[in-house]
Amino acid sequence: MALALVLVVVEGVTAFVRVGAVGFCWMVGGTIALLAPLVLLSRRSWSRVGADGITICWGLGHGRTYPWHEIQWIDVRETKGQGSSSHAVRMFLSGGRRRSLPGLYRSDMHPAPDFDEQFQRVVNWWELSTDQTARVRPSEQFRDRLTPTVVGLVGTIAIVVVMFAAFVIVRQL
Repeated sequence: MALALVLVVVEGVTAFVRVGAVGFCWMVGGTIALLAPLVLLSRRSWSRVGADGITICWGLGHGRTYPWHEIQWIDVRETKGQGSSSHAVRMFLSGGRRRSLPGLYRSDMHPAPDFDEQFQRVVNWWELSTDQTARVRPSEQFRDRLTPTVVGLVGTIAIVVVMFAAFVIVRQL
C-alpha cells in the first residue's frame, strides 16, 4: 500500500511538471469524476439475510430478494493471483444462475475479520430455511476453472493474434 502511494505521488509530481498546474488539475478532476461513482456504488452495496431469503443490492435501488426455495447452494469462491487471494460468498440459484453477495468479501486489501462469522450466519439461515434434499451442490463448470491469470493470459494471446492478423492484412493492401 505504501509503495502504491509513493508511485501515485511520483506520477502526480511528474504530471504536474510536464503538463503544468491546469493540466494536472484536469487530470485529477477527471480521475475523481471517473472513480467517485464507482466508490459510492461499492459503499452502497450490501447483502441481507432474513426469513424471506437473501436480499442483495449492488448500490442502486432497494435490492432484490431471492427466496430460500430458489437458493440451491451457498459457498465461498477463492480466487488466487499474483501471490494474493480473495474470497467471495456466492449463491447458486435453482435455475443455474449464480450471484455473489456484495459485502461478503475478503482479500489482502479488504481483510474483513468477521468474514467467516458472516458466511456461517448466511449458511445457518439457509440450512434452517430449506429442506436438506433441496440443497444440491452444482457440478463444476468451465468458468469455475478460470482464474484471473488464465483470463489475462488468454486475453493477451488473443490480442497479439488479432494485432498480428491486422498487421498482415494491412501490409498486403
